[in-house]
Amino acid sequence: MIPGNWSSVSEFILLGLSSQPHIQIVMFVVILTFYVISLMGNIIIIWISRVDRRLDTPMYFFLSNLSFLDIWYTSSIVPKMLVNFLSVKKTISFEGCVIQMCIHLSLGGTECYLLLVMAYDRYVAICSPLHYTNIMHPVLCMGMAGGSWMGGLINSLIHTVFALQLPFCGPNVINHFLCEVPALLELACMDASLNKTVIFFCAIVVVMVPFFLILITYAFIISSILKISSSGGRKKVFSTCASHITVVTLFYGTIIFMYMRPGTSHALTQDKMATLFYSVATPMLNPLIYTFRNKDVKEALVATTKRKIIS
Repeated sequence: MIPGNWSSVSEFILLGLSSQPHIQIVMFVVILTFYVISLMGNIIIIWISRVDRRLDTPMYFFLSNLSFLDIWYTSSIVPKMLVNFLSVKKTISFEGCVIQMCIHLSLGGTECYLLLVMAYDRYVAICSPLHYTNIMHPVLCMGMAGGSWMGGLINSLIHTVFALQLPFCGPNVINHFLCEVPALLELACMDASLNKTVIFFCAIVVVMVPFFLILITYAFIISSILKISSSGGRKKVFSTCASHITVVTLFYGTIIFMYMRPGTSHALTQDKMATLFYSVATPMLNPLIYTFRNKDVKEALVATTKRKIIS
């Protein structure tokens, strides 16, 4: 991981969310709380999906993948954020910056594809319930999950390779709390128009295409739900999709706001808040949304907890 031929920067300074000491202490407590809740919630989702046979279905296999992803997604940035909140010298090495950027991009891209796969799972379950077990067999589920992880990795490698072609000869101050591509490109010593174009087109492939496919999928799902004669049946079927719709709205909303705006319209404060939301807040909210809005997960959690207490 060597920067461009004319680069002389060996480390970057992360300005973080605020330079005010009292605000940094408050943010430390808030981010630490979010991180602990995120870790606990996602670990519980993975654990309950493995120990309860009722949750041994494709839907919860993909949900476990999402929880595993979210654990590493937040862990790629939050520990460094917490250290910087309490440090005078808020630095990160060039290599560390590239690694953080690569991991963050890879996991973010994977989540985009994984949410699409989860939408397809709901489509098959609702629109073709009699053929669900035949269509969503383990080989296909493994392939779609693996394809999601591979797609995120390829997206990350593209951005990382293009970023490493740029020279960074100073300044080395990143007005952000992590090494994110748009903020890093502002420090390049040469024109980064090509990189910004790559960001835009990759965002179309990784963000917009899955998002529109999800919209189309849910158009078919809603059409099928409306054909159900009883209102109780419609409500029950729709409730199985409510959690996923909420997660998609939260995640894609901030991602699209972040990456699909013209380059000249970016505001640093807005970028920081958007990144903080989809990188820290959303991974914390995902297990809460799936737990509180999902009857199966709540029942499995209660049953498993009772068995553990009795044993």
